[in-house]
Amino acid sequence: MNAAVPLAVDVDGTLLMTDLLHESALQFVARHPFQTPRLLGWLTQGKAALKAQLADRIDPGVAALPLRPEVVALIRTAQAEGRPVYLASASDARLVEALAERIGGIAGVIGSDGATNMAGDAKAAALVARFGRGGFDYVGDTAVDLPVWAAARKALVVARSPRLAARAAKVAADTQVVATPRRRLKDYVRAMRPHQWAKNSLVFLAMFAGHKLNLSMFVMSVLAFACFCTAASSAYVINDLLDLPGDRAHPRKVRRPFASGALPVRDGLLLATLLMALTLLLVSFLSPTFMLVLAIYIATTLGYSMVFKRHAIIDVIVLGGLYTIRVVGGVVVTDSDDAQWLLMFSLFLFFSLALVKRCSELVQLRERGIADTPGRGYRVGDLAVLQPMATAAGFGAVLVFALYISSSKVVQLYEHPKWLWLICPLIMYWISRVLLLSGRGELHDDPVIFAITDRLSWLTMAAVVAVVLVST
Repeated sequence: MNAAVPLAVDVDGTLLMTDLLHESALQFVARHPFQTPRLLGWLTQGKAALKAQLADRIDPGVAALPLRPEVVALIRTAQAEGRPVYLASASDARLVEALAERIGGIAGVIGSDGATNMAGDAKAAALVARFGRGGFDYVGDTAVDLPVWAAARKALVVARSPRLAARAAKVAADTQVVATPRRRLKDYVRAMRPHQWAKNSLVFLAMFAGHKLNLSMFVMSVLAFACFCTAASSAYVINDLLDLPGDRAHPRKVRRPFASGALPVRDGLLLATLLMALTLLLVSFLSPTFMLVLAIYIATTLGYSMVFKRHAIIDVIVLGGLYTIRVVGGVVVTDSDDAQWLLMFSLFLFFSLALVKRCSELVQLRERGIADTPGRGYRVGDLAVLQPMATAAGFGAVLVFALYISSSKVVQLYEHPKWLWLICPLIMYWISRVLLLSGRGELHDDPVIFAITDRLSWLTMAAVVAVVLVST
């Protein structure tokens, strides 16, 4: 009869679609990047000690961590039948208790205490001591749980592979697969954010602006584009891993692969490493100067993820700079020696767009009744300052372009340079429209992605291209 048989539930990867240790370690790195080496020091004292040290310092946001619905349903069924449910985890007991409060109706918890890592044989011994051999059912998800399943009355398996289910069946008298999670290729692709690669097309600006339209320059620019794509994707993965609590509090970002639990954070670390290795391979075909530019881009991106994004104004300056660095990369690979106008235009324009991005986020928070951005250093009231700054920077870019088409350089490059003046109102229209939509809360929180998907933005760009062709 099942009524009196306790149900013991593993936490990491079983009840949770993530791992408390991994989440805590990532948040420690995000909040204390210069103390990262301490993790290795704590690990030398044992995994239980590492978990205790992290639990002393970090709240991984247990209330928002993604739950596995099949296991939650199993718990609710057991509770409805009057069976006591226990959480048995290798995570620190304090975090397991916090999760038990979130679930509700949990009879007790078993967890690591700073000295004993409650996994494998240790967990099996603790459960047998409390309920007796064969006196409980156990839900787990990895080979580490095999000793626990061997001691349980029934093995309930979150089977990540058929092999794990088969191994569980060999050690347990009664086995049932309760969930079969699968990692999908499309989730890995989504984690790399390929739609963001369009931003890297900025490396082609120098080739077009400098009228260096030949096969050699095109090939070099394509290779530079690929370097920025793989480096940016690696950085996006790292940023997502370090900003999991923020993503889970966001209405749209909560669906990202790591925030939602579709992919384990451990896979994110591996994916970021592989993408960076590919970047190093690609960049080896380009000049040392471009390698330096890309290294600055990577270092700045990591700095943004760990430090800069938490400081108001600094974050938008860095964001604008990251766009401009892409333009610099194109200048380097095309060996353009007279690109100061392009760089000044880019700096003003992308600083404006970075401000618009932040304004859009604040407008969304205002509509949700939230006063400030957690971990970002902004308040909704800052919109009164940020929106005029975005406007000034955007029209500063128009001024730079106007000064450029008045320079002697333009006469050398264009046969009919006066037609270029028509580009000024086109840029003014596009910037004004972006600012207007942002203020209304109708703009995607990334204006560059908005530009890629917006029909009127495409028409504006087509008009700019037409003017350039007439002027040539």
